Amino acid sequence: MQLAEKFLQPAMPKAFHWFNEPVRYRLGAGLEIFTDEKTDFWQTTHYGFQRDDGHCLFTAQSGDFSLMTHVEFRPLEKYDQCGLMVRGDKDHWIKVSTEYESENCSRLGSVVTNLGFSDWATQDIPSTHKQMWYRISRNGSDFLLENSYDGQAWGQLRIAHLHGSFDQLEVGVYACSPIGKDFWCRFNLLEISENKWK
Repeated sequence: MQLAEKFLQPAMPKAFHWFNEPVRYRLGAGLEIFTDEKTDFWQTTHYGFQRDDGHCLFTAQSGDFSLMTHVEFRPLEKYDQCGLMVRGDKDHWIKVSTEYESENCSRLGSVVTNLGFSDWATQDIPSTHKQMWYRISRNGSDFLLENSYDGQAWGQLRIAHLHGSFDQLEVGVYACSPIGKDFWCRFNLLEISENKWK
């Protein structure tokens, strides 16, 4: 399936469904999400806890693809985050986002969860960045994660492998606020296209 959804209609597009639907969201000028309190995605590593209650808007996707979004965000509390997610099940998934740390520093990065254990790869960027482009491309069980500041020039964040056998994945956008609530973000575009990772 290929699509380019800008969420300009007040009704949810038929191809999409919620995983952990937020109490508050709006459609019509992009997809605006206001996060519920203490929502997160993480499995076990270092912290010991398991969290699987962040908000995702998903569609099902088979085969190789590139998944892209542009998102604006206004963090309120430490760890507020939003971006893209690719999910096989609760023990196998990938997310890419910018995670707010302080008024000076945020962490651009990704989490890859395999066999029930999450990792976290980051690079520090200024918290003055309030929008970002993200792209995840699939080649079989391997994934290329990228970001862009303008939607034109893309930089590699990492190449990762997802364990398990998943012919079909849930793919889409996500947002969560591990400490606070009412973190606002707006997804202006969600595009699924032919694989751009050659």
